[in-house]
Parts: sequence; C-alpha cells; structure tokens
Amino acid sequence: MDIIVWLLTGGVVGWAGYSFLGFNEERGMKVSIVIGAAGALVGGKMIAPMFAAAVAAAFLALGNLLHQRWGV
Repeated sequence: MDIIVWLLTGGVVGWAGYSFLGFNEERGMKVSIVIGAAGALVGGKMIAPMFAAAVAAAFLALGNLLHQRWGV
C-alpha cells in the first residue's frame, strides 16, 4: 500500500511541477509524472527507512535520558 501512495504522490508532484512551475516543458507532462513517481519510489524505499531508523534511535536515546535523569 505504501508503494502505491508513494507513486501517486510522486505523480502529483511531477504534474504540479510541470503545470505550475514549468519543469520539463520540453519533454511533456507524462514524462514529468513518470519522473516524479520514480523519484518518490526511490525516496520511499531508500530515504524513508533511514529516517525511520533515526527516529527510532532518537526515541531510544530520549527514553534512556528520562530513565537516567528522573527514573521514569
């Protein structure tokens, strides 16, 4: 399900970039949508797991700090 959401969101961003910002006007709207969807797929598969690990590590560090400081 996540992959479908990433692709749809990337497609919408590609379309918005083409329609409102004028990106890839030479190539056309379909290419902009495909580039946006591909970028979202790569970002979702590669970038999101790194942020998830960073957030998890931050919560672990915060929990450890709370336990050391206040015994919670």
